[in-house]
Amino acid sequence: MHIIIMEVGMLGTNSYLVYCDKTREGVIIDPGGDGEKIIEVIKENHVDVKYILNTHGHHDHIGANKELKDFTKKDLLIHENDSSMLVSPEKNFSFLRGPENCSPAADGFLKEGDIISFGECNLKVIELPGHTPGGVGLYAEKEGILFSGDTLFYGSIGRTDLPGSDYQEMTKSLKRLMELPDETIVYPGHGPKTSVALEKDINPFI
Repeated sequence: MHIIIMEVGMLGTNSYLVYCDKTREGVIIDPGGDGEKIIEVIKENHVDVKYILNTHGHHDHIGANKELKDFTKKDLLIHENDSSMLVSPEKNFSFLRGPENCSPAADGFLKEGDIISFGECNLKVIELPGHTPGGVGLYAEKEGILFSGDTLFYGSIGRTDLPGSDYQEMTKSLKRLMELPDETIVYPGHGPKTSVALEKDINPFI
């Protein structure tokens, strides 16, 4: 599994191009902005994108959904509980920062235990409500890699003071993540990568 990290948009969201080395099939996780930049990286690496995946529905994670969908012609997937955020500037909070952003509607929904396959690689969906009602993580068990969205950051966690967020749910989601193997490498929605072991040691919210 090969991972390319792209920092995109005004909030510095981590967008990930993840692909299988053998087949060059892959997925885009959280195309939060700068669609032309993401598309150029896809072209440069000759990746056949199979899915566009959103870990949650905030504007800084969905900002380039339309550009990526127009380019790839592939399905856009998000958890059903966040799906209304795609098409509502009020719900995805883009109306606060401008310009208002709307994504195409979801083509399908991510739910607990789903396996997203591309080439010989797999990502398992873990439901992680808290930051949003429909937040998810994407877990590559064989490789020991987790894409945590805005649930877990290096030394911190996602905000729970926003409409639709829930601190109690976040606490439960973090507990689930701490049950993953200590060596699991965590690629978050913002900031540097970390690990489950490190977060157990340094994160004041764990």
